[in-house]
Amino acid sequence: MAAYPATDTTRRPGHRPPAGPLAFHIAPTAVQVLGWAGAAGVLALWWADTTSVVGPGGWLTGAGRVTGLLAGYACAVVVALMARVPWLDHTVGSDRLARWHAAGGRYAISLILVHALLITWGYSLTGHTGVLNQTTTLVLRYPEMLKATAAFALFLLTAAVSARAARRRLSYETWQLLHCATYAAIFLGFGHQLANGADFVGNRSARFLWYATYLTPAALVLWFRFLAPLRSARRHRLRVAEVREEGPGVVSVYVTGRRLDELAAQPGQFLRWRFLTRGLWWTASPYSLSAPAGPRCLRITVKALGAHSAALARLTPGTRVWAEGPYGALTARNTRAGRALLLAGGIGITPLRALFESLPGDLVLVYWARTPADLVLRGELDAIAAARGARVYYSVDEPAGHELALTAPCLTALVPDLGHRDVYLCGPPGMTAAAGTALRGAGVAPHRVHQESFAL
Repeated sequence: MAAYPATDTTRRPGHRPPAGPLAFHIAPTAVQVLGWAGAAGVLALWWADTTSVVGPGGWLTGAGRVTGLLAGYACAVVVALMARVPWLDHTVGSDRLARWHAAGGRYAISLILVHALLITWGYSLTGHTGVLNQTTTLVLRYPEMLKATAAFALFLLTAAVSARAARRRLSYETWQLLHCATYAAIFLGFGHQLANGADFVGNRSARFLWYATYLTPAALVLWFRFLAPLRSARRHRLRVAEVREEGPGVVSVYVTGRRLDELAAQPGQFLRWRFLTRGLWWTASPYSLSAPAGPRCLRITVKALGAHSAALARLTPGTRVWAEGPYGALTARNTRAGRALLLAGGIGITPLRALFESLPGDLVLVYWARTPADLVLRGELDAIAAARGARVYYSVDEPAGHELALTAPCLTALVPDLGHRDVYLCGPPGMTAAAGTALRGAGVAPHRVHQESFAL
């Protein structure tokens, strides 16, 4: 199969140019500074409203107030991180945002647990009642507390299904659906903060700021995760044009539509695809573009790793498609050296195949797979390498004798100037971990390594 023509990068109406290198390197730090500044503001709110703390009950209650405020703030932050704001996604990167979201979620649930314990304990000491009686009083007699208790249970459910052992037993689609209970928990828990929080009762400015803290991420989620995809679906009218088998359990899905250049999708990025057919319409799954986007056609190449991905082989031409995005920061804007090494494992070749065609400068691609049949899109990779004078190396486990070690000495032998190249990396977790170790051993600076998580 012939390689796709290079992407047209001329300016078009509606085209959104990618963020520049400066924004890409400054944005993560700026977002972190903003987040910690907000946390400091929350602590300042408690400090300004606290005149004195007396006795063990007062100290426990004060600590409960602090953890409650921080928990509420953390809930707003984790929602904002996953609102899929394009500028954040294209500069900070989907992987990093997902890691921050996961870490923020763990902090939020931990703070909620500590808050509930400390407040109950502190009130029981101050009121000279037992903890069990105080818990009953809080839940049944304080305003908004029945809804807060339901929120507490939903947060525990979210924590349970997000645990690594539980996630291994759940499909991606089921986990994603259960994870949405977080939105309901945040909604149910919001009222008790204003009704019972000593920092908000009688303080109109604090209440206004708290409403803004929650309504801002809610508005971002509403627009970027619901309204914008609906608008995009009406504008582009995506439909499946063809499904082509590429290898064992691997298919390419060709999607056509209108004005696709306005998506401004860059090689290396992914979209969240919702195929409007039985069994698939209810979930949107992330798949990378496996070729540079054209004005009338997009292509993804998918391996059957779960129920959703396996069902794509049965798509029929004409099936309507909704696509959210593009997302991801694994793009050409990362390149500084004018030469790059691409390391792919398994179906992780898909974004790197698009980059292999479009990245400027001298390129080397190394592709690991289990067998020769698992080297997806090999004909296209060979054609691209021949057309642009690039090098491509293949490594397979079987048959024996055709495997390249993923080590610093092996990579350095293949690419002697490795330390002066940008490195693009995509593959399963074990492969990317080994590659990270090898690249560090070869002296590649961390800022030169650009990675997209295979498990995203």
